[in-house]
Amino acid sequence: MADDDLEEVGAGPKQKEKPKHRSKKKAAAAVDESELLTVPDGWKEPAFTREDNPRGLLEESSFATLFPKYREAYLKECWPLVQKALGEHYVNAALDLIEGSMTVTTTKKTFDPYAIIRARDLIKLLARSVPFEQAVRILQDDVACDIIKIGTLVRKRDTFIKRRGRLLGPKGSTLKALELLTNCYIMVQGNTVSALGPFSGLKEVRKVVLDTMKNIHPIYNIKTLMIKRELAKDPVLRSQSWDRFLPKFKRKNLKKRKEPKKKNTKKEYTPFPPPQPESQIDKELASGEYFLKERQKKRKRVEEIKAKQADALKKRQEERNKAFIPPKEKPAVKTKKASTEKKIDIEAIKEKVKNAKKKKLGALPVEEVKLKMAADEKKKKKK
Repeated sequence: MADDDLEEVGAGPKQKEKPKHRSKKKAAAAVDESELLTVPDGWKEPAFTREDNPRGLLEESSFATLFPKYREAYLKECWPLVQKALGEHYVNAALDLIEGSMTVTTTKKTFDPYAIIRARDLIKLLARSVPFEQAVRILQDDVACDIIKIGTLVRKRDTFIKRRGRLLGPKGSTLKALELLTNCYIMVQGNTVSALGPFSGLKEVRKVVLDTMKNIHPIYNIKTLMIKRELAKDPVLRSQSWDRFLPKFKRKNLKKRKEPKKKNTKKEYTPFPPPQPESQIDKELASGEYFLKERQKKRKRVEEIKAKQADALKKRQEERNKAFIPPKEKPAVKTKKASTEKKIDIEAIKEKVKNAKKKKLGALPVEEVKLKMAADEKKKKKK
């Protein structure tokens, strides 16, 4: 019994300590999860080597793509470099100038199953006028590509050309700004936009291109990208929502719906039908013309015509007589006589003239002239 009592007494404090131990584990787990969310800078996934797939591929895979006629000369020139770059990944490349196609196929030595997908993207980029120096970057692990088709997004051809030019900007400045913000190479050619770079940048490029085709100017998206770039530098804001910092642009140039000149106002509903319109006979019966003879009717018509002619002649004569009506003369304005109340002081003017004669411009005063003459006489006597 004593042993049992000792065990029970010993078990008491142990049971109390259990919740503390669990809370420590939970805190450690929470810290580990927050650390897992952030990727360390400069971290890269290890490259795929022959040791990962020593037996190679079981089946042969191949992809082919057509290219336009104007790319033939460039592809013929750079094809040895393409074969050399793909040869490092043990992928064969063939150029058919007669058919106008490029083909890539795997070999028995190919160990990387994704190498054929990269080779397919390479020939697609070359067909879309991307230079070889940029297209060969697709063979790297951290580089991807995206070919955006924009030809069918806008109906009218003129509107499409205008919006595509808006994506380029004046002297390619908008496209260059987009390249710097997304770290992607962008090539606008014909009905497609080819982009080459990291996955996060390609996502932004696609959004900007599609928005531009929907008549949203790329400058708005560029402003948003610039703000995001600055916010990403702050480690505190990296894990927070950025909605409060990003600008919200509203459309200002919405055109109001044109109102018609003639507005049809709805009449009040009445259950009774409209009255029957009067016929010509009814009108003649009302005026009493129906009972007149044919000769009398004709005379009445002639009189009406003569009355209309007389009115027209009168109006024409009045228009002609307007040229002979003299214009109304303006009333003559009476000139006010000069007031003789202010008398001129002649004596004061005379004094001013005398003083002005004494003060000669540039001439020395009388006292100074006398002193100068005395000094000259002294000098002559000394001599």
